[in-house]
Amino acid sequence: MTAKEFIGILNTIAQEYSGNIPKREIFSLAKEFQSMPVIEVVKLLKVDNYDHRLGAISILDWKARNKKTTLVEKKKIYNAYINNHKWINDWGLVDRAAPYVVGGYLYDKDRNPLYDMAKSEDAMQRRTAIVSTYYFIRKNDIEDTFGIAEILVTDTNEYVQKAMGSWVREAGKRDEARLKAFLDKYAAIMPRVTLRYAIEKFDKKTRDYYLLLKNG
Repeated sequence: MTAKEFIGILNTIAQEYSGNIPKREIFSLAKEFQSMPVIEVVKLLKVDNYDHRLGAISILDWKARNKKTTLVEKKKIYNAYINNHKWINDWGLVDRAAPYVVGGYLYDKDRNPLYDMAKSEDAMQRRTAIVSTYYFIRKNDIEDTFGIAEILVTDTNEYVQKAMGSWVREAGKRDEARLKAFLDKYAAIMPRVTLRYAIEKFDKKTRDYYLLLKNG
């Protein structure tokens, strides 16, 4: 399986949909191509076409999720994502693969690369840092979510702000007291959109309390 073959099939699908390919079609085709060598996936990722890059990132995601994928291959998948991040320049691309490709790989390893990305000048790398922790959250491991959120708490990029608020909210479903402690400390200084995402699942009284901290 090659990048050229993937593009050929995707172009045929595009004709069926007058150029507006539903994401489900891209995800489905990517699943069929998950045995594509990583070197070919990287070629696809570098194509100046969003659908092609979404296909590439989806292939990496399917590979990472596959229980038959070896540890050596998972490392290649992780490196393909990290070393080619400049082509992962949209929040949809990040969210599609970061949890399993990055978070899944780093779950039992040194997680410092996430903290390095959280300090990057590239907003999508910062989004990768927080979104990757979703894999940890699913394992009831929430400390790194809050640790990275502390770095991003005053971020000026809206896509980072929304991700940060969303992921601390998800972590808070595992430990509400931890989320409230985080908000007690930072609600007053975090961007309003971040706060609104973070408190979305609270009852009205609690939401109003934290909004008052922001407005105070």
